[in-house]
Amino acid sequence: MANMSFPVDFILLGFSQWPQLEKVLFWIVSIFYIMIIFGNLTIILLSCVDPRLYTPMYFFLSNLSFLELCFTTTTLPQMLSNLWGPEKTITYTGCVIQLCVFLCLGATEGVLLVVMAFDRYIAVCQPLRYTIIMSPPLCWKLAFISWLSGLTESLIQSPITLQLPFCSHHQVDDFLCEVPALIRLACGNTFSNEWQMTISAILFTILPVGLILTSYGYIAQAVRKIKSIEGRQKAIATCSSHLAVVFMFYGTVAMVYIDPKSNFASEHGKLFTFFYTVVTPLLNPLIYTLRNKEIKSALQRSLKKWSRQ
Repeated sequence: MANMSFPVDFILLGFSQWPQLEKVLFWIVSIFYIMIIFGNLTIILLSCVDPRLYTPMYFFLSNLSFLELCFTTTTLPQMLSNLWGPEKTITYTGCVIQLCVFLCLGATEGVLLVVMAFDRYIAVCQPLRYTIIMSPPLCWKLAFISWLSGLTESLIQSPITLQLPFCSHHQVDDFLCEVPALIRLACGNTFSNEWQMTISAILFTILPVGLILTSYGYIAQAVRKIKSIEGRQKAIATCSSHLAVVFMFYGTVAMVYIDPKSNFASEHGKLFTFFYTVVTPLLNPLIYTLRNKEIKSALQRSLKKWSRQ
C-alpha cells in the first residue's frame, strides 16, 4: 500500500537479519572510518604543505581525498548508529539530505576520476607540454566541472526519486538512503525512474570507464616507447594505482545503479553499497600512498621536519 504523504521517517533494515554480525561490523566500520579520516587527511595535508606536490596530479588527488571524507561522513555515522543499537530509523529530512549529498558526491567522483585519467594521459603522452596544458586555471576549471556535474545530477535525480509513492511500511532494505533502495521501496509504477537511473548510471559509470580505458590505451602505447626503466616504472605505478581505484568504484556502483530492481541488485545491492561506501574510501589512500614514492618521500620529509621542532 502506497503512502502519498511525506513519511515521518524511514526504517533502514541494513544487516538487521544478522544481529550478531551487526556488533562485529560496528567495530570494523569504526576502525575503517578512523583510517579513512587519517589516510585522506594525510594526503590533503601533504599536498598543501609540501611544495614538491604542487602538481596537477596531487591537486586532483587532494580533491578526491576531500570528496571521500565528505562521502563517508554522509553515510558512516548513520550506519554506525544503526549497527550499534536497535533503533534503525532515519528522519525524512535526514534521508533527503543523505540522498542529495550522496548523489552529488558519487557523481562528482565519477567525473573526477575521468579528469585524473586525462591528467595522466597528458603527463605520459605529452610530457614536454604537460605544464603548459595542465595549467592551474585549467585544473581549477576541471575540478569545478566535476563538482558542478555532481551537483546537477543530485538536483535532477533527488526530486524525481522523492516524488515516488513509497510503501506505507517505509522499510528500506539498505543501510542508507540511496536511489536504488528507494526505488525498490516504491509501491507504484517506477518504470520511468528506473530508466532515468539507468541513463544516469551509463553517463556516470559506463561512459567514464570507456573514456578512461581509451586514455589508458594511448598511455600503454606511450609507456612502451619510454626508454628509461625508472621512467617506465614510475608511469606504470601511478597509472596502475588510478586504474585500481577506477575499477573498484565504477564496478561496484554499476552493479547497483544500472538495473536497481533486478534480482541481483535486490539481493546483493547492499553488499556492493557497503563496498563503495566503506571499503573503497579506505583503499583509495592506501593504494595511492603505498604505490607512490613521492607521497612516501613527502611524508618522511614532513615527519622529520616536525620531529625537529
